[in-house]
Amino acid sequence: MPVAPPISCTRLKESHFGHFLMFIVAMGTCKLFKLSLKFINMSRYYIDACIWRDYFENRSDNLRPLGEWAFRLIKKIISENGLIICSSLILKELGKEYSEKQIMNILSIVPCSLLIDIKISASQFKEAKSLSIQLRTPLKDTIHAIMARDNNAVMVTRDKHFIELNKIAAVRKPEDLI
Repeated sequence: MPVAPPISCTRLKESHFGHFLMFIVAMGTCKLFKLSLKFINMSRYYIDACIWRDYFENRSDNLRPLGEWAFRLIKKIISENGLIICSSLILKELGKEYSEKQIMNILSIVPCSLLIDIKISASQFKEAKSLSIQLRTPLKDTIHAIMARDNNAVMVTRDKHFIELNKIAAVRKPEDLI
């Protein structure tokens, strides 16, 4: 599915951090640009809210430069034209700490052609409920792992709950990928 490089790109949001609509402005016309993950052969990364916070706040934990590692990973993904998968659940988690404007600022580092919005399906939610009980993991973390798996994405996080969820999706820390 060939795509002409965009002249400019704008992300528009729906209320309550709904999904992003991506518009490509090329040759003076606006067209809705919808990506089908089935047809794109690129590396995919599902970045957890804690990694976005590391990047935005340039956090560290005494010895480790967590913000720097998050930034370097995001830049590496972009330079390799990898896709960053973002869900409404990630946006909701970021919304606990940041305003909509700040969230847009956080995500603005990623060209909109490389930022993909996904939504959880009823079957994914049902599976997550069952697995979270079985594995004794938080429901939201289980949802993230299932969404990463179903989108062939590497789950990027440093949350300890994901050790158990490595059975569902490939889970890595930013420093393991840079």
